[in-house]
Amino acid sequence: MATYFARGGVNDSFSPAEKQEALAQALKVVNRPLRKVLVLPPDHTRLNSDAGELTRLLHEMLSPAVEVDVMPALGTHSPMSDAQLRLMFGDSIPLARFKIHDWRNGVRRVGNVAGKLIADWSGGLVDYDVRVEVSRQLFAGYDLILSVGQIVPHEVVGIANYTKNIVVGSGGSDMINKSHFLGAAYGMERIMGRIENPVRRLFNYAMDTFLHELPIVFVLTVMEKNKVGAGMIMRGLYVGDDRETFTLGARLSQKVNFDLLSRPLEKVLVYLDPHEFKSTWLGNKAVYRTRMAMADGGELIILAPGLKEFGEDPEIDRLIRKYGYRGTPATLAAVKANEELRNNLGAAAHLIHGSSEGRFRITYCPGPTLSHDDIRSVGFEAADLEASLKRYTPHKLKDGLNVLPGGEELFYISNPALGLWALKRQFEPNAQAEVLRPPSTRMKASHRPRRRVTATV
Repeated sequence: MATYFARGGVNDSFSPAEKQEALAQALKVVNRPLRKVLVLPPDHTRLNSDAGELTRLLHEMLSPAVEVDVMPALGTHSPMSDAQLRLMFGDSIPLARFKIHDWRNGVRRVGNVAGKLIADWSGGLVDYDVRVEVSRQLFAGYDLILSVGQIVPHEVVGIANYTKNIVVGSGGSDMINKSHFLGAAYGMERIMGRIENPVRRLFNYAMDTFLHELPIVFVLTVMEKNKVGAGMIMRGLYVGDDRETFTLGARLSQKVNFDLLSRPLEKVLVYLDPHEFKSTWLGNKAVYRTRMAMADGGELIILAPGLKEFGEDPEIDRLIRKYGYRGTPATLAAVKANEELRNNLGAAAHLIHGSSEGRFRITYCPGPTLSHDDIRSVGFEAADLEASLKRYTPHKLKDGLNVLPGGEELFYISNPALGLWALKRQFEPNAQAEVLRPPSTRMKASHRPRRRVTATV
């Protein structure tokens, strides 16, 4: 277990040549004969990760001497179209080299995490067993599997990537569903932005116990939005096969991807790039990443010109439409009463994460595909997109606090996927995190609620 390359800092920046040099150096240190390599990047919903460019560089460096396949770690997302593949990875990788991950039917079961461990990690909030399943493609005789992705705050696992890209991005339904619900039951505010938490322990344990023989090496980026120009800046690049590699990057992410505020935000405007956000399943990052900073009684306005659906998966879309974003108590009651939701705990977790828990208003401004009635039917408020764009004019706003001509204060976020907005006091050393403390539940392997507890810090 080792770190093969590590470089990063709050003021660091990688040129294209330096990225290629870093990858070449890491592969040299890995030092193994390569005939067949699998690259596992994210999909187009993670355009800002720079994983598309790194994947292209890896393919160019290794082929044609090495057979290189690329399988986007979709998780529950829809398969990428040819246009999306070209947008993400460029034109140099033959389309025939791309594989599709099927999280429902294309996985192999490799083990089981006992409910007793889950109970220990979660403080007794959840105690179901979790099946560890990953894509069968991982077992197709590869000499090296390169898991490429971005380290960034994440609502389910605290800080994204590393083992998550394998057991969720390339994983099966049981792990996806139950890990998401574990995070929701434990409390998003207790997890967000933190390196160690019950969900991370689950992912690491599954990887260390059942997948340690696979030749997996992680290629992890830390990215920051360019504050003085367009695009993203790579602040860090870390390549290795151990936790220390991830931890190095996670500590940098905590420095460059957090926006810690002195006081709660009364009014927040979030813009969702139509190339990246087509569903509330993804677009609700506007909720996840700001919820800790929102003032009670405040308003979150989401400009969503590309919004066309609620779930990336047809079944999840149906469940969101049926049960809506009603908050923790209503969602837990629905889980208790409905087998279809118990069988899709990841969707249930998403409904919890996407709610304001009644603390603040969430107003979606959708494009033409989803009607205002559609938006209201799942528990959000709705407003006209064109009128909102004219009123707020995003390209005239700067990220952060803005004062409009009439004196109205507005906090603007141009892409919610790039960071975490919270209060300074929530991350002070030795301080308890402020949590919403909604009622949670302890779940057995059957998914039947056993007793109700309160999620506290």
